[in-house]
Amino acid sequence: MAQAAVALTDASAYPDASYTALRTQLASFHGVSLQRVQLAASASEFIFRITAVAAQQGASAVWLPTHSYGDYAQAAHAHGLKPTASLHDASLLWACEPSSPHGQSQANMAHWLQAVDDGATGILDRAYEPLRLAGAGSLSDAQLQRVWQLWTPNKALCLTGVRAAYAIAPVDCPSAMLLQLEQLCPSWPIGAHGVSLLTAWTQADVQAWLADSLDTLRLWKMQQIARCEAMTWTCLPSQTNFYVARPSLPVGLTLAQALSNLRAEGIQLRDTTSFGLPDHVRLSVQPPAAQCALQTAWARVLAEHQKVAS
Repeated sequence: MAQAAVALTDASAYPDASYTALRTQLASFHGVSLQRVQLAASASEFIFRITAVAAQQGASAVWLPTHSYGDYAQAAHAHGLKPTASLHDASLLWACEPSSPHGQSQANMAHWLQAVDDGATGILDRAYEPLRLAGAGSLSDAQLQRVWQLWTPNKALCLTGVRAAYAIAPVDCPSAMLLQLEQLCPSWPIGAHGVSLLTAWTQADVQAWLADSLDTLRLWKMQQIARCEAMTWTCLPSQTNFYVARPSLPVGLTLAQALSNLRAEGIQLRDTTSFGLPDHVRLSVQPPAAQCALQTAWARVLAEHQKVAS
């Protein structure tokens, strides 16, 4: 339904520059006031923009999860914020839950929230919350109202090529900060296709389809992990439609070589070195046919390596 809405988009004109209708729908969807909805060209764009605002307000240090997207650190570096291991020494705090690449609960969220209450700006990246297959978030609904929530529905709707995101401001966010964010935002940050995507996201039938799809993903995930374990890969716990695994590599075969050989077989896995987790990969849950293709391709990679080694 979301794909159809995007495909039928009339891109011959600019969207409403104020995005009033879209922001109203998103505010209603989340049960918040219109003023708390901040649109963004993408999650990456918002990460850089809110980091710029924090720097303008005098922030000098940022706290980052141990394993996380590189954008958080890149934005901090671009604006002169230094990473710190102490939550209470940072003015800007990042968290991602379910986390990436692990798909798990974020550690130390109680201490993280306390640092927010003590005056730091906390942003919770909720990109994968719609794809949660198990467990629950660390923060209650009331606690979520005290932090920034960053949403990128294009992941859950399998439309990552359509760049559109939004953030929900804390209920007590100073109006001056909201104004700074708006002043730093480029004109028309979201194109017509992004408007269609986010509008579809708020529709009841789209949400119902997504909820139903989680049952299928749970089954596929169980099957896929079983296949990986049959290949003697070590699979780490995950609450989402993706997980981290450590492939079992024979002597003389590096992970980089193995991934390159898999790509030649039509299989692409995410190397998690950039997340601070070397020798592991992140796998999205795929249909049975793709799972079988991975298992077959991996057998060929091992056979070819053994052939060359001998």
